Amino acid sequence: MLGELLQAYADPGRGYHDQEHLREVLERVDELAAADPRPLDLDVIRLAAFFHDAVYRTGPPEPDGADARPSNEEASARWAERALGHEPQLAARVAGLVRATTTHEAPSDDAEAAVLLDADLAILAAPPERYARYVAGVRREYAWVAVPDFRAGRARVLRDLASRERIYRTAYARARWEGPARANLAAELDDLETPKNDRDG
Repeated sequence: MLGELLQAYADPGRGYHDQEHLREVLERVDELAAADPRPLDLDVIRLAAFFHDAVYRTGPPEPDGADARPSNEEASARWAERALGHEPQLAARVAGLVRATTTHEAPSDDAEAAVLLDADLAILAAPPERYARYVAGVRREYAWVAVPDFRAGRARVLRDLASRERIYRTAYARARWEGPARANLAAELDDLETPKNDRDG
């Protein structure tokens, strides 16, 4: 199972949702768990981290406009259910955490979800060089989208994140990452919303 998951993250078509992203999420899971006073099922969180982007496909919609494929998050959750089907309770819990990454919302009392979701969004608070590589990687994953359309879609995603009362759910992440993440979002949004002919150079 682990080999198949790592192979999926190694797909050369992935620009950001790759093995580096998986490694970073797992590192942030451990960092957050170490700082969280609540009892956590760390094995469940780590399993969900491995599965959360197990399926990551982008591409133009089907010609007839009817794309029957499930979302990446749903397909990844179903993979977890199949792989862990010998333990139905575990499979359901891991799949539920994976599905939570669709909107990055979860019940306020779900400690495992809080850790996973914050670890997944930790990239937003990355230092400038890593954040720039993240943005470039996402663009490569959507290379088939015309530049104006990509910029508009990306801006919508960032505005949604920036409009939230809080980006992160754990106290540790809010104290350390909220400020840098909002600064990165504001800078990228400023770039996306500035017409090219208004930029220097």
